[in-house]
Amino acid sequence: MRSYAIIGTGALGGFYGAKLQQAGLDVHFLVNSDYQHVKTFGLTIQSKDGDFRLPSVQAYNHSSQMPACDVVVICLKTTHNHLLPTILPDLLKPSSIVIVLQNGLGTEAEIAGMLDAQAQILGGLCFICSNKIAPGHIHHLDYGEIKLGGYTNNYQAVAISPMMENIATDFRSAGIPVSLCNNLLLARWQKLVWNIPYNGLSVVLNATTDRLMANSHTSALVTRIMGEVQLAAAAYNCQITDEFIQTMLAYTIKMTPYRTSMKIDYDEGRPLEIAAMFGNPLRWARAKGIDLSSIEMLYRQLQFLDR
Repeated sequence: MRSYAIIGTGALGGFYGAKLQQAGLDVHFLVNSDYQHVKTFGLTIQSKDGDFRLPSVQAYNHSSQMPACDVVVICLKTTHNHLLPTILPDLLKPSSIVIVLQNGLGTEAEIAGMLDAQAQILGGLCFICSNKIAPGHIHHLDYGEIKLGGYTNNYQAVAISPMMENIATDFRSAGIPVSLCNNLLLARWQKLVWNIPYNGLSVVLNATTDRLMANSHTSALVTRIMGEVQLAAAAYNCQITDEFIQTMLAYTIKMTPYRTSMKIDYDEGRPLEIAAMFGNPLRWARAKGIDLSSIEMLYRQLQFLDR
């Protein structure tokens, strides 16, 4: 049985880690502000798929107390990646797999720079509406799928490996839908089609997803921003179809009204993931001579609000 280390027991790590433990897997949680509560009372999951509580979990407030694990799942916000060079060495075996469940572009490359050249890294895209609503209490509102792809230098396409299949089997045994892809860079750009407009506009316009889609002006702006992501992706040979954009719009209309992760961070006075989600895509686009005017405006507005 593979052991799992969850770095960051929040909306993502708390939910996915709890599901894995509920399925009988060996899961170890690195917890920050909730540590004493989680150590004493465990984790509570309120989910559209069924509520459950884990009265006891293996919780730690420092990585040095944790065992090295077979799979290390990074669920921290990218604004905390500066902590990883201290955390990761405590948790890794020579054969460990690192899964990066983070938003944005270029995060795997950043983390690869902290590890040995032989380290095996997977990137994960989470299509989920989930919030931490109280200490040790996660509310899963909608969706939940993870798309996993192997990371290689410069994001070259890579075949789906037996190791990826094995990890996917673990997640599926816990009721977590997983799809595997051989082109992580395409998957990253596809996720940005949703993340850039909805995260950015939800902060700038103080709106949930349903309000953004109910107004003709903001829904048109969402579509325009998605088109800019599509344009930048094409410059990196990542073809995002018009049908994919229409599917993302349709998903959002059907979605439970959602306050995005960036909106929650803003409301709570936490740093925003602007660099990974906006700055890096803009930098990549500029490298190809592409101007993303709407995204650039959002980026600068968010920088103002973040400060």
